[in-house]
Amino acid sequence: MAPSKVVYEGWMVRYGRRKIGRSYIHMRYFVLEPRLLAYYKRKPQDNQVPIKTLVIDGNCRVEDRGMKTHHGHMVYVLCVYNKKDKYHRITMAAFNIQEALVWKEKIEQVIDQHQESQVANGNKYVSFEYKSGADCAKNASSSDHESQFSAQEDEDDAQENLLRRTTIGNGPPEAVLDWTREIDTDLSYQNTNNQAFSRKHWRLLQCQNGLRIFEELSDVDYLPRSCSRAMKAVGVVEASCEEIFELVMSMDGTRFEWDCTFQYGSLVEEVDGHTAVIYHRLLLDCNWFQMFIWPRDLCYVRYWRRNDDGSYVVLFRSRQHENCGPQPGFVRAHLESGGFNISPLKPRNGRPRTQLQHLMQIDLKGWGVGYISSFQQHCLLQMLNSVAGLREYFAQTDERVATPRISVMVNMTSASVSSSKGQKLQESSILPGSLDQANVPNRTSVVLDEYSDEDEDFQIPEAEEEDYSSPVENEVNKTAVEEELKDQIDLSCFTGNLRHDDHENARNCWRVSDGNNFKVRSKNYCYDKSKVPAGKHLMELVAVDWFKDTKRMDHVARRQGCAVQVASEKGLFSLVVNLQVPGSTHYSMVFYFVAKELVPGSLLERFVDGDDDFRNSRLKLIPVVPKGSWIVRQSVGSTPCLLGKAVDCNYIRGPDYLEIDVDIGSSTVANGVLGLVIGVITTLVVEMAFLVQANTEDELPERLIGAVRVSHIELSSAIIPKLEADLSNE
Repeated sequence: MAPSKVVYEGWMVRYGRRKIGRSYIHMRYFVLEPRLLAYYKRKPQDNQVPIKTLVIDGNCRVEDRGMKTHHGHMVYVLCVYNKKDKYHRITMAAFNIQEALVWKEKIEQVIDQHQESQVANGNKYVSFEYKSGADCAKNASSSDHESQFSAQEDEDDAQENLLRRTTIGNGPPEAVLDWTREIDTDLSYQNTNNQAFSRKHWRLLQCQNGLRIFEELSDVDYLPRSCSRAMKAVGVVEASCEEIFELVMSMDGTRFEWDCTFQYGSLVEEVDGHTAVIYHRLLLDCNWFQMFIWPRDLCYVRYWRRNDDGSYVVLFRSRQHENCGPQPGFVRAHLESGGFNISPLKPRNGRPRTQLQHLMQIDLKGWGVGYISSFQQHCLLQMLNSVAGLREYFAQTDERVATPRISVMVNMTSASVSSSKGQKLQESSILPGSLDQANVPNRTSVVLDEYSDEDEDFQIPEAEEEDYSSPVENEVNKTAVEEELKDQIDLSCFTGNLRHDDHENARNCWRVSDGNNFKVRSKNYCYDKSKVPAGKHLMELVAVDWFKDTKRMDHVARRQGCAVQVASEKGLFSLVVNLQVPGSTHYSMVFYFVAKELVPGSLLERFVDGDDDFRNSRLKLIPVVPKGSWIVRQSVGSTPCLLGKAVDCNYIRGPDYLEIDVDIGSSTVANGVLGLVIGVITTLVVEMAFLVQANTEDELPERLIGAVRVSHIELSSAIIPKLEADLSNE
């Protein structure tokens, strides 16, 4: 492949559906050339044949499919196809909207060049654009055009201006009020930003936390008296529209850092790429009457779009849903209208600036609204303060690299919060970390398989996706789950003496930590030093042992019946990390990671089969202390550490395993930290991620070997192991 012919290239997500209707995502390397879009399993070398190609000409279209959810992880989907053969297409996705927009722009540029060439030669391409009356406005969204799969094609109505592609997405549901456009007809001659503050519709109520708070002037006669007038907060945030949009759309632990009224959020139903039904619990500070007023929750439709000027609109409105009934201990509030308007401003001092509007019109319901007049306005101002939270969130860092984020939303069914099945809520208050941790039991569900041989070409047309379900859909999905489980490692045959427990408040136990809690080097780290959430682990953590003895315990893989020997009998490869804690009584915490096989030529295989110098220069640990005293958190830190250069590591290579004995006592610094930690170990929750450091572009991005979370470990629970005679000479 000649580098000069490449317009754009890079790793993207291959998104699609299997014939049984279940979605899948694979990491693939996409290459855009002047007349061709292709993708490969790995970065192409010489004349490597691509997995699939699509010829790019003036008849091609780039379709914006919006956001799709795959096992709780959201991706931004684009579909590229030829109008003359719309079923021959390539569907690609990105974990952040910035990357999706770059690819969309590059592909559109190539299509435009072909159309300009044809127009210059006297030929014409069919325009194939559909616009509703609302879309003729100045800032009409390209995502609101009606789907061209369901529209009637008219080849005779070709237009002269054929250079703009359409992007597809359903418009907002009829019940959702688009408050960002409601005054366009009255003030069409004014600038868009001025419309938001017209004295004809809004008045300035107060200034609070650096925000301007506006109140709608018109009365709402058609709504109950308990429903407030619409109010909105307006502020300027030094960040790009895309950065703000991704935070606004997320329902993961990051939201706790800027939204003080957020307690819990989950996905109820994904209607399409731009519309979803969300369940949202509010955390309202009601001061002295907190004990008399029940907490509130919401079930609402969320719709979003990106306008042609680069702004984003996110709209909310309450609705009832059969899978999201009233929750015990909560009053269901009614959100009449709400959302965010995210508009770009001119940069200042080289930093991007965005005007952020947040509107809410809500009825909090319950007796408190009628008896305490200030209750609703007090709570409403709290919710609007999230604009100030976003401003301060971005003001805390000078780093402007937009790192890709995987926004995680826990599915309503998997979180078991629906009362329709008669299940009780386990907690009325959910800790900030619990949203990410709720996905831990399903730790093998997210398929980001860069090396998978499977790449099905079957795609369900967008118009058919919503109607794809049938009376036997549940049975089909059940069969699909059973088929996928056949390819997974059976974890039930592995045991360790330390208990495995996925509950949040469990003690003296371990569980698999979410890889997205750790940031690792991205594909572009060599150029911009950016880091991204780690994602799926390369190996499965199957067991943890907690040992003690009067002497140091080396080569624990030789212990009869341990997880390594069970894995060996099943033809699996094991990597063992033995953290050795010195003292009058020696302790060892042993982690057993298992994989079906090592990928030939991968960085992990080179590490396993390499010499000790190479291993010492690459083995990396990322520690995190989510729960513990301030002094312990400061002592341990969260900076990645090359273990082989910080402490002594002994590597034992067996026929189908590699054991790493990490002698923490070999470093005076580590020993000092350990002395501080060991005395309060029962109060700590510690997360550790192990990986092989990637130094070159070919080795990037980094991938975790595995990650573990150990909670409130009791020294007394350690056992004395029975180790066989060590015949190893290593």
